[in-house]
Amino acid sequence: MQENVFEEMAKRYDTEDRIELAKIISTEVRKKLQDAKAKTLVDYGSGTGLVSLALTDLVQSVLLVDSSEQMTAVAKGKIARKELRNAEVLHTDFTKELPTMKADIVLMSLVLLHIPETKTILQNLYHILNEHGQLIIIDFDENDEVSHPLIHSGFSHEGLKEILAEVGFKSTEIKTFHHGKNIFANKDASMFIAHSRK
Repeated sequence: MQENVFEEMAKRYDTEDRIELAKIISTEVRKKLQDAKAKTLVDYGSGTGLVSLALTDLVQSVLLVDSSEQMTAVAKGKIARKELRNAEVLHTDFTKELPTMKADIVLMSLVLLHIPETKTILQNLYHILNEHGQLIIIDFDENDEVSHPLIHSGFSHEGLKEILAEVGFKSTEIKTFHHGKNIFANKDASMFIAHSRK
């Protein structure tokens, strides 16, 4: 992942389109967090917190983790302004160092497509999760229209399920929940939610 790109983008990241897409994503994720009041959530690749800061009412605590210092700075500002007592940020990169914290739920929203080593990051996230923990991934369905040297062109449900099973997840449900115009590298695309249990 090219950090400098995200560092530069941070201050102007929250565009109307991104805010709108984040609302659609957080609405879908909320359905998976109905019994999570006593659970801890890590949002990996949280960016400015557009998705996970909309979920703080459903969980015990939220830790926003991002490899861009600027993104975490913007997220920290939002937490202060909203006076959220159960949200914190952490600037780190789980692709470079194995995380030491534990969590009940890990969320990764539109992040996996930026990480070349899919299996490695999923192994690291599996490592964070407590017994019976949950991994929630939001990303784009495989898309022939998208071709870019720095990102995956989406994921096939079966292919992702296979990798998650190899990593050790006991079960994974995946479904497509949204189709949008120009949402993936300026192409029309669909997004899926994958819900895996450790």
